[in-house]
Amino acid sequence: MTSAGGGSSMQVHAVRFGPGQELFGSLQAFVEERRLRAPFIITCVGSITKATLRLANATASNTNEVIHLSGRYEIVSLVGTLNPEAHLHICLADAEGHTVGGHVLGDLELFTTAEVVVGEAADLLFAREMDDRTGFPELVVKPRS
Repeated sequence: MTSAGGGSSMQVHAVRFGPGQELFGSLQAFVEERRLRAPFIITCVGSITKATLRLANATASNTNEVIHLSGRYEIVSLVGTLNPEAHLHICLADAEGHTVGGHVLGDLELFTTAEVVVGEAADLLFAREMDDRTGFPELVVKPRS
């Protein structure tokens, strides 16, 4: 377990992105512009027409378990951290209400909108370091100096 002690105060940021924007890159640009150092998704609603997701059965040596979606999907959940090596998971619902989810790789092209509330742990710093146990760069939480 990685922790930075007794918790942190929080700042809240809200942003809306519009049709045709790519959500993953737009969120990363938002974080960079505001110089957020420990950002995370609080909530997101919206809809997309494209997505590229890595599925849960991928491993460090087999990262090609990827799906490319196209069509209209509602964002029913978006969670994760937004440090420079962002780690986001999304759940999407199609026109029949069937859901699909996975690790966001990109191509989240917005259909109508994405209304996103981003939190920042004001006393912390999020980083990623390679974890030999998982084979992936994993979250490291540090106190902000």
